[in-house]
Amino acid sequence: MFENLLSYFKSPGSETPLPAADAKHALGALFVRAAKADKAYLFEEVEQIDRLLGAMYHLNPVEAAKMRASCERLEQAIPATTDLAGILREAISQTDREAAVSALWRVVFSDGVETEEEDAVLHQIEETLGVAPDVAKQLHDTEMAKMQR
Repeated sequence: MFENLLSYFKSPGSETPLPAADAKHALGALFVRAAKADKAYLFEEVEQIDRLLGAMYHLNPVEAAKMRASCERLEQAIPATTDLAGILREAISQTDREAAVSALWRVVFSDGVETEEEDAVLHQIEETLGVAPDVAKQLHDTEMAKMQR
């Protein structure tokens, strides 16, 4: 009986399609990947991702949350972090790649904890994006200092 009831709420083909694997969604998916790296996807991280997406793409809170939800689906569909970062690398300038790395560190630091797993994911992304290690370290340290204020 329960299955029968549920069938009324589902229509055939009602699954939400994946968003395009463009630079905006790839960056959002990387935000999600960074947040999930430590196996704890916390409210603070979700909130930070929504704030970043809203600010970067001039979205209101509802639009930002919807975009994040799309990015979560893309993050699940593309298992290789290097593939997501590669989409971004091909589409944006070096300056924008560095800004993306700063934003990724903001997501990592939003829960107040930096783990080895998060560091490993971010270093992989930095390398794929072509951000030099010394620049990446500076971006990390700058975002960490902001967090400690």
